[in-house]
Amino acid sequence: MSTEHTQAHALIVLHASDNVAVARVALAENDRIARPDTTLTVRDAIAAGHKIALRPIGPGELVLKYGQPIGVASVPIASGEHVHGHNVEMRAALPPQAASGEADAPVGVGEPATFEGYVRADGRVGTRNYIGVISSVNCSATVCKAIAQGAERAGLPGIDGVVAITHGSGCGMSGDGEGLELLRRTLRGYAAHPNFAAVLVVGLGCEVNQVEPLVGALAPAARQRVRTLTIQEAGGTREAIAQGQALVAELAAQAATAQRSTVPVSHLVVGLQCGGSDGYSGISANPALGAAVDLLVRHGGTAILSETPEIYGAEHLLLARAASPAVAERLLARLRWWEDYAARNGAELNNNPSPGNKAGGITTILEKSLGAVAKGGGSTLTDVVEYAQPASGPGLVFMDTPGYDPVSATGQVAGGANLICFTTGRGSTYGCKPTPSLKLATNTPMFERMRMDMDFNAGGIVDGTLTVAQAGEALFRLMLETASGRRTLSEEHDLGDNEFVPWQLGAVM
Repeated sequence: MSTEHTQAHALIVLHASDNVAVARVALAENDRIARPDTTLTVRDAIAAGHKIALRPIGPGELVLKYGQPIGVASVPIASGEHVHGHNVEMRAALPPQAASGEADAPVGVGEPATFEGYVRADGRVGTRNYIGVISSVNCSATVCKAIAQGAERAGLPGIDGVVAITHGSGCGMSGDGEGLELLRRTLRGYAAHPNFAAVLVVGLGCEVNQVEPLVGALAPAARQRVRTLTIQEAGGTREAIAQGQALVAELAAQAATAQRSTVPVSHLVVGLQCGGSDGYSGISANPALGAAVDLLVRHGGTAILSETPEIYGAEHLLLARAASPAVAERLLARLRWWEDYAARNGAELNNNPSPGNKAGGITTILEKSLGAVAKGGGSTLTDVVEYAQPASGPGLVFMDTPGYDPVSATGQVAGGANLICFTTGRGSTYGCKPTPSLKLATNTPMFERMRMDMDFNAGGIVDGTLTVAQAGEALFRLMLETASGRRTLSEEHDLGDNEFVPWQLGAVM
């Protein structure tokens, strides 16, 4: 038995030139959808979030979504047919449509927004007040965790907690070159991060990534709040743990005197992430985050867009609003590097989407990238920086990172992000100490199913009860409240201790 639907109830048509639409609800075979000029008969069962052909699409013809190519038809596709990997393929050098306009012109905001943050000695502002215990090498990771866990058990009032920042590298690598430099840049970014009131750096003593060169390159204001020790000099693991816990207690007592004060939004740096994407990501949560980013930028704040492999095929939308030819060229240079990097490792940038993405309705990397770019809103692209480099705001900054969320977010935090906004359709649960991580659901069923993990529901855009602008305004307010101390659900559940995953480059020897 077929069901009669209206287009508004059943379909999301994103652009007038599109030849596919997204199913707002699950559609059964032979369902009928009343469109403005015709009636569309559904030829296959189509899950919510998946695509349906609005008209016949011939073999080799571009499949258009967002007004942009997401692939080509590999076989004839009939009107009303399910459009996915079985009848769509990627081909090299698909021609992009014209970019959808230049960057939004800055609009005055009168009185800039504010939040309540911790002003540090170097002038940067933290949204949290943690103590960090950072390992220089994997060999000191267990001691770092023991120091942090012991300090947490002891109870240290007046701070948000003690976080062990550990990793699997730091030795078995060249004493110079990009691998060590990238690791040190990332660790220094965390050591100087304003969400840490102070840090303890712990080494073994004989590793390639020696403690003194690591911390010696920090700016003076950051170096003053860093303490160090090595296990070998301390006399062993038990001695290092005892000494480390005493140092942390001393640092925590000083950190407990810090107080929040009112600061302008120009001190807010937001890392933009998406993971576990689905067919609604580019329709609801990502555009809503983009609308919030445009508000953030108008108020003088900074947003970091990343995941270079996941803007592949949609880069023209960013290039069209680059602040200068030099900024555009830096973005193109990173994309060329990634093409070479993938080829050298026997891979290709179209190894996306993941199985979960495909189950959620995403067919090709172009479709995924077009949705991912929406997180950056319409603001001017002011700069392009390499992994873990400081994000030089205000404005929208692109940081070159892998698409793997923990590695990407680690680079953003090292670059100064004091808040993370993470969109998800399948249900990613990413916490990110010392930086709070807001999870933004793309659809209401998942939000309801995972209420203990999702901080914001953008599914109202899909349901038709919320506009992108309304969702963006609400999300911007939530960002300010979170920066001022409102706890995310990850924080409520004390999650986010194991998400430090620096990008590893170079030979492991």
